[in-house]
Amino acid sequence: MPGPSPGLHRALLGLWAVLGLGLLGLSAVAQEPFWADLQPRVALVERGGSLWLNCSTNCPRPERGGLETSLRRNGTQRGLRWLARQLVDIREPETQPVCFFRCARRTLQARGLIRTFQRPDRVELVPLPAWQPVGENFTLSCRVPGAGPRGSLTLTLLRGAQELIRRSFAGEPPRARGAVLTATVLARREDHGANFSCRAELDLRPHGLGLFENSSATRELRTFALPPDPPLLAAPRLLEVGSGRLVSCAMDGLFPASEAGVYLALGDQRLSPDITLEGDAFMATATATASAEQEGARQLVCNVTLGGESRETRENVTVYSFPEPLLTLSEPNAPEGKTVTVTCAAGARALVTLDGIPAAVPGQPAQLQLNATENDDRRSFLCDATLEVNGETLSKNESTELRVLYAPRLDDSDCPRSWTWPEGPEQTLRCEARGNPAPSVHCARPDGGAVLALGLLGPITRALAGTYRCTATNVQGQAVKDVTLTVEYAPALDSVGCPERITWLEGTEASLSCVAHGVPPPNVSCVRSGEAGVVEGLLHVVREHAGTYRCEATNARGSAAKNVAVTVEYGPSFEELSCPSNWTWVEGSGRLFSCEVDGKPEPSVVCVGSGGTSEGVLLPLAPPDPGPRAALIPRELAPGTYICNATNQHGSTVKMVSVSAESPPQMDESTCPSHQTWLEGAEAAALACSARGRPSPQVRCSREGTPRTQRLHVSREDAGVYRCLATNTHGTDARIVTVGVEYRPVVAELAASPPGGVRPGGNFTLICRAEAWPPAQISWRAPPGALNIGLSSNNSTLSVAGAVGSHGGEYECAATNAHGRHTRRITVRVAGPWLWVAVGGAAGGAALLAAGAGLAFYVQSTACKKGEYNVQEAESSGEAVCLNGAGAGAGADTGAEGGTEAADTAEAPAGGEVFAIQLTSA
Repeated sequence: MPGPSPGLHRALLGLWAVLGLGLLGLSAVAQEPFWADLQPRVALVERGGSLWLNCSTNCPRPERGGLETSLRRNGTQRGLRWLARQLVDIREPETQPVCFFRCARRTLQARGLIRTFQRPDRVELVPLPAWQPVGENFTLSCRVPGAGPRGSLTLTLLRGAQELIRRSFAGEPPRARGAVLTATVLARREDHGANFSCRAELDLRPHGLGLFENSSATRELRTFALPPDPPLLAAPRLLEVGSGRLVSCAMDGLFPASEAGVYLALGDQRLSPDITLEGDAFMATATATASAEQEGARQLVCNVTLGGESRETRENVTVYSFPEPLLTLSEPNAPEGKTVTVTCAAGARALVTLDGIPAAVPGQPAQLQLNATENDDRRSFLCDATLEVNGETLSKNESTELRVLYAPRLDDSDCPRSWTWPEGPEQTLRCEARGNPAPSVHCARPDGGAVLALGLLGPITRALAGTYRCTATNVQGQAVKDVTLTVEYAPALDSVGCPERITWLEGTEASLSCVAHGVPPPNVSCVRSGEAGVVEGLLHVVREHAGTYRCEATNARGSAAKNVAVTVEYGPSFEELSCPSNWTWVEGSGRLFSCEVDGKPEPSVVCVGSGGTSEGVLLPLAPPDPGPRAALIPRELAPGTYICNATNQHGSTVKMVSVSAESPPQMDESTCPSHQTWLEGAEAAALACSARGRPSPQVRCSREGTPRTQRLHVSREDAGVYRCLATNTHGTDARIVTVGVEYRPVVAELAASPPGGVRPGGNFTLICRAEAWPPAQISWRAPPGALNIGLSSNNSTLSVAGAVGSHGGEYECAATNAHGRHTRRITVRVAGPWLWVAVGGAAGGAALLAAGAGLAFYVQSTACKKGEYNVQEAESSGEAVCLNGAGAGAGADTGAEGGTEAADTAEAPAGGEVFAIQLTSA
């Protein structure tokens, strides 16, 4: 009996191996020890929070179990092999609860770890000093009490948003709580007004919790700089009672200057200063006014306080009393001849002086007496008092004026006997009299006429000239005086004494004179413009005397000038330059004949034809002064001889003028057609372009773009756009001419489609393409009896549907235009399975077909089966060439005009083969 197969043997071995491994596994499970488990084993709880602990075992039937901890419990849940208990109000930084079970007389334990954390709820920055000197260190201290664990804390001290110092407390014991960060910072000016704060970060993200942040309240730092030197105090050494003096106190190097306090006082009297700041400096100014109670030595104090520190300066000031001196007159207004007493007095300690004479001793008055006269009126007296205070001599003075009453006096210095005033400007007329009281003055003409307005500003006119009597009066008497007033004025040249325009006649005698008005009498002289000599005496008038003369009148009050235009008139005369004897008129130029005649007044000119075509014709003349209304310009002008007559009030004269007419070039459609046609092959000739004009214009034409190649006969390449330019002495004219080249028709292609065979009932198409300009008209000639023939719209395609025997034969295509006619023929045979096609010219093709009427081409070869043959032009070759490339001879690359077709396009009937032969002729 055969044994088990190898595959079954291997399967049994595998089963035994699996059973053996299973038994080994059961043995290992049976020997595994029992355990107790506590979840969570490690926990992090916020201080004061709660937590559920799960205590379990794998002992099948534990005797007892429990959870040992010092923390408060809120509830317990039990099962056979587990215990769950909630711990509340957890505040200890770290505690280790123990889970235990009694199993098979053994105690199973699992120990856990609970730690608490406290958020940084309190972040405190120790208060900063009220003022911190610049350049000195101060301490920043930040406290975060109770926050922890400390090892997860990071404290940062900030100035505004800038971090000054950052410290992490990583590595601290887990039970550690709270943290303090202290830094020493150098105070700067930029720190003034800066806000400092502390930020605490408790990062519990590694324990599965978040990042807790808090910041302290900001504290503002105030820095200051106060120089050690005292302020600069400017004050007077002496101060008079009742008078105010300016005092100032200044200091530089303060920061911030606006925060500085300034105290300014005179003794016990505090002043109210005006403070001006400029950078780190200030200036305090005040007015110090002393009272009588402060007389004597006093101190002026300036105290500057900043940042709790102060600087002070004191100056000594002496307060004194010095009354104004008293000056009195026994009679301030004394009549002439009266005795007057003058007294000068001052304070008890002052020494007085009256007009330079001192008193005997200090405290005593000084006096003088005088007999009042006219010269003492308005006499001033000066009383001067001096007082010595603290080594300095002070002085004050008082003055007064004595008035003496006396009768009026009219002096020549104040009221001259002769007055001379210029006319025109406003003046104040003055005639003043001395006297006290001040006299009133009145000036009038002796005959009771005009009165002078004395003391008032008014214009001076010629009417004021004359003699006046002036009377001065006051309570003491009166004075009388006669005065003469002379009014001077500048010269004047009017049109009566000196006209603006004077006319002289050539050949007569005349003189130039002008009379001027003015006071004093003016001197008048006339000078021609551009010359230096004065015109005087009688002149023999010539044309050169015409022009502008400058007449000037002069006196002591000024001058007047006037231009006098002298015109010299004379009869007319012709000049060749201004009126030529020969003149050419150019058509279209817009110019008229200019004939300017010399004469004054300006002569009138008329030119009239005197023979031939110009007889009696008036020649238009160009106006001497072109104005807005242009002269009428003639379109045609009769040439010939004209007589020009010039006339004015002093005579007339005539001149003969010969006038000829010319014109600029002009081309139009009649002389130079814009479209011209040449015939290909004709003898080459120039464009048919000419121009009208006098003198005869020269015309030249050139093709635009590519220049025309010189050749004997016209070619199609001569077609294009030509620019013709006509030129003579009066200008140019251009014209664009388009040249077209026409040529005779040529039937370029005559082909049958399909090129293979056609059975009876099949379709075929003949295509005729001709080259000609103008385009040729296509016509066909078909074999007799051929019906149902279709033509295209332009006759270029002939089509037959359902070919029959009558459609076989010769077809002729003719192309015709105005320059000739050209034909080509093609023969189509419809007989059995064969289609023979022969193409040839009108003469060569017919001869070739007649010579080979009995010839049948039957080609049975591997090379040309199902192919095409090309019979080249009869006049050059009679070879049949295979067109599909198989067995091609030397003429294979020549190609027929109809092109080639693939061999498999020809249709072959059963039992036969189809070959197409195409004959080409010139």
